[in-house]
Amino acid sequence: MIRIVIADDHPLIREGLRRILEFEDGIEVVAEVGDGQGAINVARTMKFDILLMDLNMPGVNGLEAGRVIRRERPNIGILVLTVDDSDEKVFQVLQIGVAGYLLKDVDSKTLITSIRKVYSGEPILSPSVTGKLLDQLSQSSPLKDTCGLSDREMEILHYVVKGSSNREIGTSLFISEKTVKNHLSSIYRKLGVEDRTQAALKAVKLNFFKLE
Repeated sequence: MIRIVIADDHPLIREGLRRILEFEDGIEVVAEVGDGQGAINVARTMKFDILLMDLNMPGVNGLEAGRVIRRERPNIGILVLTVDDSDEKVFQVLQIGVAGYLLKDVDSKTLITSIRKVYSGEPILSPSVTGKLLDQLSQSSPLKDTCGLSDREMEILHYVVKGSSNREIGTSLFISEKTVKNHLSSIYRKLGVEDRTQAALKAVKLNFFKLE
């Protein structure tokens, strides 16, 4: 059972999300809150798997709440669901290590699929967010210093930045998903990050690639 907490300051949106999620087998909404402080309080007192959270909330916003929850309860997957896709907000949120970033125009099927993927450990980015990462890469020149990453690790990291899943990377490079995971573990260690989203952001920040 995937246990979910919804954090959004609009009661109608919370109700709509709860109705969508409660129709799905294996998903349970265990709490709803209307602001970031509420999300922090629930994270400190309840056991659940995924926080489905808006960013623009009164008082403590989603970004501030996400920082606290990631620090105190890193096992909770934070899936952002928002209308804000500004470059500044996207990069600020991804830097704290959220598990996913979706826009509120997403359909219910994609939302459910995203929740299940996040629960299984696969980060989710909306196409527009992935596009922002690629735009940043296309505007920069590659650096020679790649933090000790091997050619194969750089190849895999490139796919990560483009939003490819482990399965897609394995298929493209003719290697197993287990081998991809092993390479990712090495990449995270060398870059000093905890997950693929942070690895992708660091690749952008350090100008690892040049996209033609």
